Amino acid sequence: MPSTTRFYAAACQTDLPCPRSRDELPGRVDHLLGMVDAAVVGYRPFFDVRLVVFPEFAHAAPIYETAEELLDRLAVPIPNEHTDRYAAKARRHGVYIQTGTFLESDPKWPGVVFNSTCLIGPDGILTRYRKVNPWLPWEVHASPHDLPGYDEDLFPVAETEIGRLGVAICYDWLFPEAIRALALNGAEVLIRVSAYMDPWGATPPMDWWTLFNRARAAENMAFVVAANQGASLANYPPFSWPGGSMIVDFDGRILAQADPGPGEKIVVGPIDLAALRDERRRRQGHALLSHIRSEAYTGLYDRPIHRPPFRG
Repeated sequence: MPSTTRFYAAACQTDLPCPRSRDELPGRVDHLLGMVDAAVVGYRPFFDVRLVVFPEFAHAAPIYETAEELLDRLAVPIPNEHTDRYAAKARRHGVYIQTGTFLESDPKWPGVVFNSTCLIGPDGILTRYRKVNPWLPWEVHASPHDLPGYDEDLFPVAETEIGRLGVAICYDWLFPEAIRALALNGAEVLIRVSAYMDPWGATPPMDWWTLFNRARAAENMAFVVAANQGASLANYPPFSWPGGSMIVDFDGRILAQADPGPGEKIVVGPIDLAALRDERRRRQGHALLSHIRSEAYTGLYDRPIHRPPFRG
């Protein structure tokens, strides 16, 4: 399929019970592949949907207290049979799929669990992103940043026929450096795979979900496609998840958003890369990426700042 600068993205949110065993994953993937069909085929008379995004924990959540338990019961390697099925679906429809997260095992890192999402296109896996900033103290999976000798790109960006796509997961988005790293690596569409719970979710008065999605779009002059978990308290305790999945343009305008509240929903919105590229070329004011005086900040991170969480 030829490259395009104008297409639609679908942000899909789910409301499904937490799997307790990897044996439940094939049925879960059946359901998510059905949502891909719904987004692409259902909207075909109206929109050319080329990008489909799922939320964090769409496949599995870290419901056990230790990495050992997660490795024993839920973690899977990547690639796997499920990513193969996504690739087949992407080929069938000529689309790109940002998977919901997997709990990932990797024989190169024994004893470690990653929270990972894959960008999958018609030719297979294009990027694998491992969450750099686990949500402490709840998430026991590892940050690749913290592993001595880890040599893969922490913030990969894929060059595709629908533009340059970069992703980060949920809590990563509260760190401007993480999303700026994607932008400086060339990302035009910033994808957020998220499970952002109440009270910080998509409802006032503490709507961090909308706040950070819009801020990251504007400060990096990029589109944002953000899929949030929409699970009810019954499905993903101890939190409720308000959904509100959205598409935001490069000036921070919300182009489409699911109504806040639990429930399975698909929201579709336009991505106009031609407009973005024109603005990046011509804009003089608020051209934040080209106005960065990076040398002014070089001393800020000369020493490690991250500290282990306080356990009480």
